[in-house]
Amino acid sequence: MRIRRRHAMPLALALIGVLAFGSPARPAERTVAGVVLQQDQFFRTIQLGMQAGAKAAGVKLIEANSDSKAEKEASLIDTFVARGVNAIVISPLSATASVPALKRAADAGIPVVTFNAPVNAGFPVAYLNSSQRAIGESTGQAAAAFIKARLGGKAKIATLGFKALLPEISRDRVDGFIATAQAGGAVEVVAQQDAWLAEKAVAVATDLLTANPGINVLFGANEGGTVGAVQAVRNAGLSGKVFVFGTDGSKQIAQFLLANDDVLQAVTAQQPFEMGRRAVQAAVDHLDGKPVEKTTIIPVAGLNRSDRPGVEAFLTQLNTLK
Repeated sequence: MRIRRRHAMPLALALIGVLAFGSPARPAERTVAGVVLQQDQFFRTIQLGMQAGAKAAGVKLIEANSDSKAEKEASLIDTFVARGVNAIVISPLSATASVPALKRAADAGIPVVTFNAPVNAGFPVAYLNSSQRAIGESTGQAAAAFIKARLGGKAKIATLGFKALLPEISRDRVDGFIATAQAGGAVEVVAQQDAWLAEKAVAVATDLLTANPGINVLFGANEGGTVGAVQAVRNAGLSGKVFVFGTDGSKQIAQFLLANDDVLQAVTAQQPFEMGRRAVQAAVDHLDGKPVEKTTIIPVAGLNRSDRPGVEAFLTQLNTLK
């Protein structure tokens, strides 16, 4: 069969394209940068959620950690802008100091989604978090009940926060805890310190217990503070005399709640896997032109030593995350 002349050129061009490049061109893979601010179980679980969200959406995820350093955060963001990523999903270090670098990304046409902490700016296309006040209040309610039932309605409390890192979030959690714990009776706050990494929190909590021997309740406003407080009580041989209440849910914390030493009594866990997954999904939905909620509050969950089946179920769920 003779090919008509008017069809010969398009066919030839198509064959040249296949020979030159091996196959017809495919759409470029979209890339989402996912940035956490430190490496602990909470943020590791967020990263697992981001990975799941990226896989479900068919996008490439670039993971990064700012290590709680403002200059590194800014450098990472500028690098992602230079690379031309399609979106940035980030737990920002500061509501104000993180704005300039993220604004450069937004001005470059890269949508920004924040989670875990907000920024004082309107350009992020979505913000996902738990109610920080509710986190403190939930644990405070458990502490109030414990103070009434186990401590005769009297407690001297010391708190481990992270004001120097994220002042607004630390304040909301600590204030929420204290306000609700005071319903337990004669509650006195004798000391408040910063210590959000476990190693530092052990030392700070140990010093607090030494300087204030009347303390019988310690509150950790994040995972590291909670872990450090538990270890300090154990190291000091104060199990059964000083009781810890805390924040976040991890395998280690769940195991503390199940331990026979009676130190850790209750925590309030966020849903970091769901937070990470939905943050990436929000970025992809925005890229696809779909409507995205400007603010999403993800519910929290209380875990209590008195509810062993609930803690065991939570630990089983964590073990399924890979």
